[in-house]
Amino acid sequence: MRALFIGQTYIDVTFLTDRLPTGDEKHVASAYAVSFGGNAVTAAFCCAKLSIIPDLMTSVADDWLGKMFQEMAAKYAIPLHRRRVGSSSLSFIMPKGQERAIVRCRDDNYLNPFPVLDLAGCRALHLDGHQPDAALYYAERCRAAGILTSLDGGGVRSNTHELLTLIDVAVVADRLCEQMRLAPAEMLNYLKARGCRIGGVTSGERGLLWYDETGDIRKMGALTVPAHRVLDTSGAGDVFHGAYVYSYLANPAKPWDEHFRFARAAAAHKIQHLGNEAGLPTPEEIAATRREFGEPPS
Repeated sequence: MRALFIGQTYIDVTFLTDRLPTGDEKHVASAYAVSFGGNAVTAAFCCAKLSIIPDLMTSVADDWLGKMFQEMAAKYAIPLHRRRVGSSSLSFIMPKGQERAIVRCRDDNYLNPFPVLDLAGCRALHLDGHQPDAALYYAERCRAAGILTSLDGGGVRSNTHELLTLIDVAVVADRLCEQMRLAPAEMLNYLKARGCRIGGVTSGERGLLWYDETGDIRKMGALTVPAHRVLDTSGAGDVFHGAYVYSYLANPAKPWDEHFRFARAAAAHKIQHLGNEAGLPTPEEIAATRREFGEPPS
């Protein structure tokens, strides 16, 4: 095992339409994509596409969508550690410019305990806050073993405050700031107080506000993708997380500024593609994105 990602599986149905029908009306979308979804799940697929294949502990149902998801994971050779649920979870996503509307149907009633895995060889743990029992257990084990712990803080979970004391790299979304009624700079101070040595707040096209080991706060602007090329921003944050975990695993001696610049270009690649799978980048595509938008690879 080189890395372990823990989260909740969704099957994403992403569609483009100029309007939603109402009443008894019907309307045909102009394009659609069906793919794997979920924060840590998409990040795991991104890491695998970039050539470092992580293990993935996630919800899997014994229905036809669950079987489809298992086939998706097998395509990327991702080892699955299943938490059984009764029904597969779904996301219906309608992107429009820099925004996206999402309807989620989620089953997180886990029917079996989380599996206890051998962490030999594991160098990074990435969590999205789902499976709070497994998240806390593995964060404690990894922290004790000196394994890097990373958190995608997309929203407040039942154990967010406790979990953050075990996290090395916490990159959270604007939504978490809103839920906690903290400005982004105040959120960074909160992450520092919880003991996170690297912390950041992502704000979509406004970029990343973050601090490194020194505690110095800095701003990293997003790469400017022309509006007419922005197709689907959903999953961009998940790709960002998967890419920085990959960058750390591939080049642990590099500074976090470089890991985040690599991840920023991965996210810029993603938003130009419809659906999560189509938007997963290769290292070559990330390098090309950095060249095209004015940032040469270092």
